[in-house]
Parts: sequence; C-alpha cells; structure tokens
Amino acid sequence: MPDSMPTPGYRRVTLEQEPRRKLERTPQNLSEKNSRPEPLFTQAPLAVRQMSEFRGSAGIFTRRPRDIIEGGDYPMVFKHPKSDNWYYKFHWRGDLVRRSTRQTNKRLAEQLEAAHKTALAKGEVGIKERAVAPTLAVFAPRFAEAIETQCADKPATVSFYKEKLGNLLDWAPFAKAKLDKIDEAMIDEYKNKRSRQVSRRKIPLAPASVNRELATLRRLLRMAHEWKVIDRVPRIRLLGGEHRREFVLGHDLEPAYLGACAQPLRDIALLMIDSGLRMGEALSLCWQDVKTEPVGAAKYGYLTVRARKSKNSKGRNLPLSQRVQEMLKTREPAENGLVFHRKDGTPLLPTSVNQQHSRVRTDMKLPADFTPHSLRHTFGTRLGESGAEAFTIMKLMGHSSVTISQFYVHPSPDTIERAFEKLQAINEKGRSGVVLEKGLPANSIEEDAA
Repeated sequence: MPDSMPTPGYRRVTLEQEPRRKLERTPQNLSEKNSRPEPLFTQAPLAVRQMSEFRGSAGIFTRRPRDIIEGGDYPMVFKHPKSDNWYYKFHWRGDLVRRSTRQTNKRLAEQLEAAHKTALAKGEVGIKERAVAPTLAVFAPRFAEAIETQCADKPATVSFYKEKLGNLLDWAPFAKAKLDKIDEAMIDEYKNKRSRQVSRRKIPLAPASVNRELATLRRLLRMAHEWKVIDRVPRIRLLGGEHRREFVLGHDLEPAYLGACAQPLRDIALLMIDSGLRMGEALSLCWQDVKTEPVGAAKYGYLTVRARKSKNSKGRNLPLSQRVQEMLKTREPAENGLVFHRKDGTPLLPTSVNQQHSRVRTDMKLPADFTPHSLRHTFGTRLGESGAEAFTIMKLMGHSSVTISQFYVHPSPDTIERAFEKLQAINEKGRSGVVLEKGLPANSIEEDAA
C-alpha cells in the first residue's frame, strides 16, 4: 500500500512529526495527553495492524500490537545504539523482563522473545517440558535391570526376557529409534521382517516366536510409560496363526505311556498327570513340602508349591491321589532335599527329562504336540470333565487369571458325544408327546384339532 494513500481509522506516526517521542509511549498516556480517540493499532483495520518502528533516546524499537500482554505493555525488540544485537523487553506479572538475544537478525530476536514468553506461560500453569526420550538401545539396560529385580527368584524368566530383548535390538531401526518414535507402522514393519526369516532349524519362524518378542517390546514400552519416559504406548497386535498344543493323554494311552517311561520320567509324569504341576515345579519339589498322610479331617495327603517356585508367584496346596501317595512312599522320603534328583543328589535338568519323553513319544508314534507340558494340560482337562468350576481349576493349577483356566478346560471328543446324546434324548422326549400345550399329550391335541 503506498505511503501517500490515507487509511481510514488509522493515523501513521512518522519520525518527522514526532522526532523526540519518549520511550514511555503507551495507549493510555497518549489518549489522556492528546485528548483524541485512540488511533493506535488496536483500532486500526486488520490489514494495517503491522509492526511500526520508531526512534527513541535508547535506540530503534519495534512494537507488535498483536502481542499485547498483561498490564497493557507491548512486547518489543530493540537495538541498543552501541550494539548490533537485538534485545527484547516486556512485563510479566508486574516484573520487567529484559534480555539480549545475541542475534543481529530481528526476526530471530522476535522468535526468541516469543519462546521466552511461552516458557514463562508453561511454568505458570505447571507445564514441564519432557526430556528427550532415549533410544531403545539406551533404555534396554534399564529394562533388563528392572526385570532382574522383579523376577529375582525366577532365573528362567530373566533369561527369557534377555533373549527376546536381544532379538529386538538386532534390528537396527529398533535399536536406533527413540522410544516415542516407535509406533504402529514401525512395529508392523518388524513383524513383516521377522515373519520372513527362518529359525536355526532352517524352517520359517513360528508366529509364537515373533509374538513373544512383541510381548517383550510391549512390556518394555509399558514400563517406560509408567516411568513417564514416553506419553503413550503404541498398540501392538500379535500375529495370528499361533499354534496351541492341545494334546490330552487319554485314559486308554496312559498305561502304555507310563509303562514305556524309564525312571525318573515315570514318577514325574505320574505326579504331573494327577497334580497338574509344571515341569519346573515338579523338579524343584522338596520333601519338606510333601505330606503323604492326611492331616486333621482331610481325606488326602498334600504337597505345597512355594510361591518362589511357581511361575506366577502364587503358592498353593494340592491334594495327593492314592497312586501318587504310593509312588512317593517308594522314593525313600527324607526330611529335606529334592524329591527328584540325580544319583549324586544334584538337581535334574528339564532337558534330560524332555529327552526321555521324546524317545518314548517317538517309539509310540505319538503326535509331536505331545510334550511334557501336555501332562499338566491333561490334568486340567480331566478336572473340567469332572465338573470342576473354572475358579477351582485356577486355584489348583495356579493360574493368574480365570481366562487361562477356561482355555485349559476344553471338551474332549467323548465329552462332546455325551453332551450330544443328552441333547438328542431331550429332543426325542419332547417330540414323543410328553409335554405339550396345556399339559396334554400330543395325541390329545391332534384329536381335538380333528
């Protein structure tokens, strides 16, 4: 817009008209002194509400009417006559704030002034700037240390998380990414990459293996969120198609399997079938936790699973079946020490028991899904078939959630057939004319209709 063109509602103050205007120029004192309607920027049309420079006794000043702050003062940036740098000054809560920007560019000086005001405003309402999030590689040792503390009595769990964490760090984009930059897109990219890889046995990596790594990442990010390192945890969707082993040892196969097992697998398998112990719980069972004779009004002896020995740190007492009591009595009970051990008294390793089981399974030509853990699954399934409630199963098996107990209780083919037989009997009874309208037999209703 040309300088000569007048603008309605706006009077431009030039250096020639007011060469010695003092620094204390405000809308209030101008209005009182000149007794005229205030023509300053707040009354000007929006198109001409722009910065205006004027010269005062201290140098050149820039006022921005669009940034009026509390107290009626205009924020301003200015140059000192003896310096090439720009300064800014404004009032905040009645105090004068004056700083040197150490910049010779006026636009940068204005940005620094705005940043200073923003910082003051955030501090006023209690907002704190969050520290820069660390990368996954930097945060990983802190996570591993927390796992070691929380799972100090579960070395297998600690080893599991360290192994899966190492797999996550092997992917460079994850290792170098800041925690707050790990989002759903990056996680999906990792899933696609891992799904195409092969295992050490030269077969495609199973979805269960990838899901365990994703579960480790999810726990790490949740821990970071709990420690206020990140603001949100991305949604992590597990891969589908994960194979669940649901093999149940039937009553018809049980004698043949136990007969083919050598010691100590035979006694360990019998204990797991009748008590539902995990492999680790069975191998760590001590004689001081076994009571082969009933106590008080109880009908059965019992064994105690200590919290430190249990996967979910929940101790429990389990009744002993008759054949388990007899088996334990034949193993020379002692006051202390392990129930199952080597000849020299050292603990048995799960790998040695697994190898014994694999040989028996191969000889009997049983499915590969039949693992030692299937013996525990057999116990839970038989409980469900006997009519035990899910909460009872949760208590006996030491589950952390009743949802897991419901998964273990699935009907066998025999149970499904028995349920269908009952349904068929009810349907046939209904169609036979025993129950129908108004309590009359079906043939009576047909005669009345005729």
